[in-house]
Amino acid sequence: MPLLIEPREVKLSTRTGISVRRTIPHAKLKTIGAWCFVDHFGPTDQEDGMVVAAHPHTGLQTVTWMLEGVGEHRDSLGTIQNISPGQLNLMTAGRGISHSEISVEHSGNMHAVQMWVALPEAARHMAPQFEHRDDLPVIETDEFKATVLLGDFLSERAETKVYSPMLGVELRLNSGARFDVPSQQGFEYGVFVIDGIVIANSQPVSRSELLYFAPEEAANGIELSAASGPVTLLLLGGEPFKERIVMWWNFIARTHDEIVEQREQWNAHLEDAAARERFGAFEDRIGGWIPAPELPTVRLNPR
Repeated sequence: MPLLIEPREVKLSTRTGISVRRTIPHAKLKTIGAWCFVDHFGPTDQEDGMVVAAHPHTGLQTVTWMLEGVGEHRDSLGTIQNISPGQLNLMTAGRGISHSEISVEHSGNMHAVQMWVALPEAARHMAPQFEHRDDLPVIETDEFKATVLLGDFLSERAETKVYSPMLGVELRLNSGARFDVPSQQGFEYGVFVIDGIVIANSQPVSRSELLYFAPEEAANGIELSAASGPVTLLLLGGEPFKERIVMWWNFIARTHDEIVEQREQWNAHLEDAAARERFGAFEDRIGGWIPAPELPTVRLNPR
């Protein structure tokens, strides 16, 4: 039986009062392939809806998919990149990077999904990279429009750089449309609804909910139906991520001690040369940076 994950509300900014709706990680579901984090933001008409000051990442890729509005990305590589609807930002943190995300003034409602991808051992210590895509493959029929964010789907392949066998597709189903997902052998899948209600193998899935299919369930077929009106969803898939990871705050590592080191380095990055070399620095109109919170009093165990 597919597992339905309902979103939980997480405060994005106490200053603006904006929250996001998060599905994974969840107590019952840590990853879908290498996908390890899904946040649904907005839509909100607040001019300062997205104001996230400089913060770090390690061991992961951030995938930002914009639906409404315009956001500005800045990072310690020197990148300054606006992202608009239909465009994708892919930031590979590798051994360490810092960045900020800011709403562009007078750009209308803000609506986006941000996801993280866990990097495998062979890639998690690499130098950081940034990639902006405004040329994603699009497949359009009378019943649906599919934009391929990562991986292979139907006859198209996205050129975005990933390090695990995986898939990410935005699928827009017209009212009354039915679609059979062309599942890949050995992949697990998540159907994440952005707008509308989709019926997935007889299971209704509403806005910001995620329905998870284990590989053996996906192998039996995934049928999607937009019976109640048009639907926008993300199809997330991949081979099960077999490495055990420790994910805490904005870091993905393999041990508690690595997390301790990364936290200490980020909080000292303006004074310590080695830490500054790892996470870098940059300027933006927000100013300042977000310190890492206190660690829990128990050791973090890989899962």
